[in-house]
Amino acid sequence: MKGLKYILTGLVFGVIMAKSEAISWYRIQEMFRFQSFHMYGIIGTAVVLGVLAVFLIKKFRMKDTQGNPITFQDKDKSWPRYIIGGSIFGLGWALTGACPGPMFVNIGYGYLAMIIVVIGALSGTYLYGLIKDKLPH
Repeated sequence: MKGLKYILTGLVFGVIMAKSEAISWYRIQEMFRFQSFHMYGIIGTAVVLGVLAVFLIKKFRMKDTQGNPITFQDKDKSWPRYIIGGSIFGLGWALTGACPGPMFVNIGYGYLAMIIVVIGALSGTYLYGLIKDKLPH
């Protein structure tokens, strides 16, 4: 029963993704071809809400569910890791038409071909875990 709130949050997230058409392959292709503002508006809204949430967490010194203060670690300023990682992520997103959240929503929506995409994403994550110590960070 403890995990019910996470399941309900996931269901609400999935419904919002579906209703906003953020899981639509056509909407994602429009974004990558600069033909529509729709996805940029969704992403921009998420960024603004994220910035607002971090600001409020810091301002009110909020605590997590165990009562520990929520802290944010500064990011490393080396830019190649972000360019390379972002390019790999973006290419995968453009080729499959889905980023990690919508992959699972699409499976729930009945697009079973997305199972192959999820297997590929999990395999890539596993492979990264195996070789991350050998990569320049």
